Order: sequence, then C-alpha cells, then structure tokens
Amino acid sequence: MPRNSKMSNSSSLNQFLLLAFADTRELQLLHFLLFLGIYLAALLGNGLIITAVACDHRLHTPMYFFLLNLSVLDLGTISTTVPKSMANSLWDTRAISYSGCAAQVFLVVFFFGGEYSLLTVMAYDCFVAICKPLHYGTVMSSRACVKVAAAAWTSGFLNSLLHTANTFSIPLCQGNTVDQFFCEIPQILKLSCSDSYLREAGLAVVATCLFFGCFVFIVLSYMQIFTVVLRMPSEQGRHKAFSMCLPHLAVVSLFISTGLFAYLKPPSISFPAVDLVVAVLYAVVPPAVNPLIYSMRNRELKDALRKVVSWTFFSSGNIAIALHK
Repeated sequence: MPRNSKMSNSSSLNQFLLLAFADTRELQLLHFLLFLGIYLAALLGNGLIITAVACDHRLHTPMYFFLLNLSVLDLGTISTTVPKSMANSLWDTRAISYSGCAAQVFLVVFFFGGEYSLLTVMAYDCFVAICKPLHYGTVMSSRACVKVAAAAWTSGFLNSLLHTANTFSIPLCQGNTVDQFFCEIPQILKLSCSDSYLREAGLAVVATCLFFGCFVFIVLSYMQIFTVVLRMPSEQGRHKAFSMCLPHLAVVSLFISTGLFAYLKPPSISFPAVDLVVAVLYAVVPPAVNPLIYSMRNRELKDALRKVVSWTFFSSGNIAIALHK
C-alpha cells in the first residue's frame, strides 16, 4: 500500500486497542480484583492523608502541605490508568477511544510531571529545614509554599500539553494496537511513520534535560543534608532529621528508579510482558505505597490519621444508631 494511503487512513482512526493482561476469563477477573484492591488501597491511603492534613491544624506546615499535594497527584495518576484497565478486563474488551487515549496521555504526563516537580520542591524543603533552620520560616512562608506548589502543577500542565499535542499531531501508519495497558507516548510513537517522530524526539531531549536537572538538584540537596545530619552532636536530633527525610528519599527513589527502568531499559529486554510489569511498577504501585511510606515513621501523621479513622467510625456509629431508632 502506498505510504500516502496509510497516512490518510490514520487520519480516520477513532480508537486504539490496549494490551490485555490475560486472554482467559478467569485471569481477566483476577486482574480486575487485583487492580481493584490496589486502587481501593490507594484511594483509602491518600484520602486519609488529605483529610488528616486538611483537618489537623498541627499539620498545617510546609512539609504536610506538599504531602497533601503529593497525595492529590497520586490519586490522579492511579485514577487515570487503573479504572479503564479494570473496566476492559471486566467487559472483556481492549478498546479505548481516540479522545480517551489522548486524555490518558495528557493526564499521565501531567500528573507524573507535576509529581516529579513537587518531589524536587520537597527535597528543597528538607534542605532548608535541616541546613538553614533559622531561615526556614522566611524561606518557606505560606505564600512561598503556594507559589512553588503552583509552579510544580503548572510545569506538569505545560509539559503535558506540549507532549500530547505533538504526539497526536504525528501521522500513525502502523495500525492502532498499543502494547501497554494504558496509552503511553513511547508505545504510540511506535505506530507513527518512520520519519515523523523527530519533533517528539526533540521534546524528549528537552524533557530529559529537565529531568536530570531536577535529579542533580535532589542529589546535591541530600548530600548537604546528610553532611549536616551526620555532624549533629545530638542523637535525638539526628533521629528527628532522618525521620523527616527518609520517607521522602524512599518515595523519590521508588519514583525515579521505576521510571528510569521503564524508559531507559535496553531494547533486548523490551517485551510486552516485561513492559507490562514495569508499567505496573511505576504507574500503579507508587501511588498505593506512598501513603504507607510517609506514615510509617511519622508520629504526628500517625496520630492525625488515628483521629480521622476514630472520628469516621464514631460518626458512622452515631448515624447507624440514629437510623436504628
């Protein structure tokens, strides 16, 4: 078929076919139940953190303000990919509309970009709190926190807008099968014409430079943080500093390691099954485990979460008693 004909056919594309987790009905239902459990855990964990930070005045500090934003971004990330995959398994289909695929790409890049920017801001917050404690109230004022959080969200939005518009302006000549359980830019680019991905490659270079710029900033921040912490004479002070930084460092490590492996793994190990597992590790697992990581060593957050849970059960009990009467 002539190439022009392929390009004209791609313009009438109205849906994509996502990668299925399984072919048999039993395994499809197992995938549905597994993703449902992970999704509910992510909703519960992040929802509790958002409620606790919003309701407890002791948590109205820059660190917890950024943690609230992180939980919102995590909810957005997992809600963009998992429900559609669950619905496809439940209804035994692989289809996603063209507009639905574009929306998925936009939201995935938006939430991931915003989260990475926010994690960079949180590294700076830890740095100022430990290395420049006397200036913390001035540097991380309420107005400054709102501005940098808004900048993180805005950077994710602009980055997503550019990549989405550019990706879906490229002619697709290689069918409509996406080898992933959600619409992902690298998989969509595999469907493009052989010489039409250069614009996206240029944007990818810019995004990579920004990524490594933030990565270097985080590494340098933690090098200075650990230098200061290890020089502290008080064991209690070192313990408090590590309790503040280690959860963030664990979340950053999980986010960066899974993302780097997903996008920089050698082509020799790039198979649909491997790509599927890696995508689950970087797109599904972190939003579910981040609340657990942050609450594990944080006594203030544990107390606030305990109050939220107690208040929820107490209110539910009162409602049940009132209805019974």
